[in-house]
Amino acid sequence: MDFDTRFAAYGVIIDPSTEQILLALWNESDRPRWTMPGGGADLAEIAEQTMVREVWEETGYRVEAVRLLGIDTHHIPAERRLHGTRPMKAVRAVYEAAIIGGDLRHEENGSTDEARWIPLAEVGSLDRVELVDCHRPLARRGRELTVPA
Repeated sequence: MDFDTRFAAYGVIIDPSTEQILLALWNESDRPRWTMPGGGADLAEIAEQTMVREVWEETGYRVEAVRLLGIDTHHIPAERRLHGTRPMKAVRAVYEAAIIGGDLRHEENGSTDEARWIPLAEVGSLDRVELVDCHRPLARRGRELTVPA
């Protein structure tokens, strides 16, 4: 079967002092949904560089990777794709990340409209992409990052 592949990297950024997670409002679907900041890799980038660049573009924060939480894959049938006519396999590197600089801002003319710190207790009630929840099983391999369902 012919299919497209997209590699992307995302940052899980949690402020333990306020019990909030940094999310971005993704606007490239039939309805806006919250996601972790991140996105597709440029040709010459390694995964960590992709995550750092995408978090900067979508949130205004400079970050560094703390550790790789894991690799996630997701299948998108052709009929659910926004662009393209073939199925796609999304391969996503998910990192725990720490802020080292910058100020919160919103992306302009990109795939997200807003970046926001959201209380962990409210994440379960958000309209969100499944990627927001995938880091929990990945994090269980090391130090737990808890987002209530």
